[in-house]
Amino acid sequence: MAKKKLQSGISFFEKYLTIWVAICMIIGVLIGVFLPSIPEFLNNFEYYNVSVPVAILIWLMIYPMMLKVDFKSVKKVSENPRGLIVTWVTNWLIKPFTMYGIAYFFFFVVFKNIISANLAKDYLAGAVLLGAAPCTAMVFVWSHLTKGDPAYTLVQVATNDLIILIAFVPIVGFLLGVSGFAIPWGTLFLSVVLFVVVPLAAGIISRNVITKNKGLEYFEKAYIPKFNNVTTIGLLLTLIILFSFQGQTIIGNPLNIILIAVPLTIQTFLIFFIAYFWSKAWKLPHDIAAPAGMIGASNFFELAVAVAISLFGLDSGAALATVVGVLTEVPIMLTLVKIANNTKGWFVEINE
Repeated sequence: MAKKKLQSGISFFEKYLTIWVAICMIIGVLIGVFLPSIPEFLNNFEYYNVSVPVAILIWLMIYPMMLKVDFKSVKKVSENPRGLIVTWVTNWLIKPFTMYGIAYFFFFVVFKNIISANLAKDYLAGAVLLGAAPCTAMVFVWSHLTKGDPAYTLVQVATNDLIILIAFVPIVGFLLGVSGFAIPWGTLFLSVVLFVVVPLAAGIISRNVITKNKGLEYFEKAYIPKFNNVTTIGLLLTLIILFSFQGQTIIGNPLNIILIAVPLTIQTFLIFFIAYFWSKAWKLPHDIAAPAGMIGASNFFELAVAVAISLFGLDSGAALATVVGVLTEVPIMLTLVKIANNTKGWFVEINE
């Protein structure tokens, strides 16, 4: 029964995302090692440190996500204020800073004799980008699998996307500055415009125009599904390109993939339980508590990958760290889904 419910809520590609990422890693590494002329050629197509081929692929991934969000739902903020407060505080006042602290502790203390100082600094930057980019799209899947309130989840995602426009740049700038990086503010702002503002605006315009002309049912059941395969192809090609630039680094430091995954995994569980237990303490129902924990635990890894590439380059440790976030995303989140479903009884007295 649980397996059947899982399959009904998550697509075949999403369910086995970790496997596809691993395959892309292998293909990309092989290209980087045996066909280095390919990444060298792609490296020629840059504009203000932004890889044009990757930018196009990122748009193909993010635009369909923005189509799913109805920003008119923001008007319903007052209907579940406490649940949204849990989400906002956890995502923006807790998560980026616990990510920084946990990643710093592991990369510079626990793994000090395994990872070089330069790589540790790069991995920390990648972790910071993941920590400042809470989930916007996959949370719909996690919410569905935990029978979360769909109306609440929609408001949650819509407000989160709007907060990203304001909070992402200053938080990332501050934490990277604390980490010792010279902040290329122009590139950072350009990245947010390219990978958040542009697809967000395109999604809003598309939703309004198509819904007005052909109706909401056509938009949700016919138009949005057209991009399912486009999103998949965009993600896979992006990963292959990124790993082709990382080929030599991964061959030389294969253990680092696991080392990067350790703090990311700990952070994911920590953030989930902070929001989940806070929701319980505030006597929120389970269908609010579960998605509140999921959105903070999951990451908007497409944005993190795009900004890492723009700021540090395709061959950087920061970019590699964000991709490890993609690699670990689904198995960890499915584990949290099981935990949320198995602890629903904690909230029985609240629901009654």
